Amino acid sequence: MSTIDAFRRCPSGRYTDGVVVVERVASGPVGRFAVDTVGGRPRLRHDLTAGEVDNDLAGLLAAVPVEPQFFERLFTGVVLTSAPDPLAGWAAFYAATLTRLTGPSPGEGSIGEFALIYRRARALVRGRRVLDVASCFGFLPLLLHSDGLDVVASDVNSGSMALLAAVAGARGGGPAVLTCSADALPLAAGGADTVLVVHLLEHVPAAVGTVMLAEAQRVARQRVVVAVPYEDEPTAAYGHVRTLDAADLRALGAASGWGYEVVEDSGGWLVLDRPPADP
Repeated sequence: MSTIDAFRRCPSGRYTDGVVVVERVASGPVGRFAVDTVGGRPRLRHDLTAGEVDNDLAGLLAAVPVEPQFFERLFTGVVLTSAPDPLAGWAAFYAATLTRLTGPSPGEGSIGEFALIYRRARALVRGRRVLDVASCFGFLPLLLHSDGLDVVASDVNSGSMALLAAVAGARGGGPAVLTCSADALPLAAGGADTVLVVHLLEHVPAAVGTVMLAEAQRVARQRVVVAVPYEDEPTAAYGHVRTLDAADLRALGAASGWGYEVVEDSGGWLVLDRPPADP
C-alpha cells in the first residue's frame, strides 16, 4: 500500500490515496457516515467540518464496517477533508481534542477515556526530562510540554512525528520529536528522568514488548511508567495484537529487577522505579 500523506490536499473535499476514498458532503448521509465502494475501493462519506473533528473520531470509525487496515487512511481522510487546508484541518483537530482533554467534561468516548489516562500519566512523572514512547498524535507530550517539562515525543511512524512537529509549530511550540523504534531508542543510558510507555505493549508480541521495556529501563534515570488497556479481546481496529492483565504486568515488574507497583485505573499501570543504589 502507498504511504499515508498527512498533508495531502483535498480539492473539493475529496481525499483519495489509491486505497480508500473519503468525501465530505454538504448534508450528512445516514448518521454521520455512509460507506460503500467505488472502483473496488472503500468510500466513506461524511458531513464533518473543522472544529467538529476531534479524536473521538477513532471510536466512531471503529464502528464503521470496513477492514481494520483501512482505519488510519479513513481517519486521515476525514481530517483532511474537514478543512480547505491540510494544516488548518489538523490544527483544528488538535485544538478540539486538547480542549476536551483538559476541560471539565471530556465526554465518554475515546477522549474521555484518555483524559483519565493522561491525567494519571502526568501525575506519575518524576524529574523534568521526559521521553514518551510511541506518541502517535502526541497529545500526551503536548500536555507534558504545557506542564513546563522538557519532553521528547517519539514514534516509529515518521509521518506522525512530522505532523506533531508541524502542529506544534503552528501552536507556538511543543515537544521535541524523534522518529525511532521503541526497541532501539537512540538516547544515552539515563537520558531521560521518566520514560512513558502508554498503550504500546498491546500493539506488539510479548517478546518484542520485553525488549521495548528493557530499552525504556536503560534510558530512564528514575522511572518507567507503563499503561495498557484491559480488554477481553484485542481491538483489531486499533492495531492491538494481544491482551494484558494485572498478572502480566506483575510478571513484567518482577522480571525488571526494579521496584514496581501495579494498579488499576482506566486500565492497568506498571510503575518501575530504579533502585536507589543503581548508578
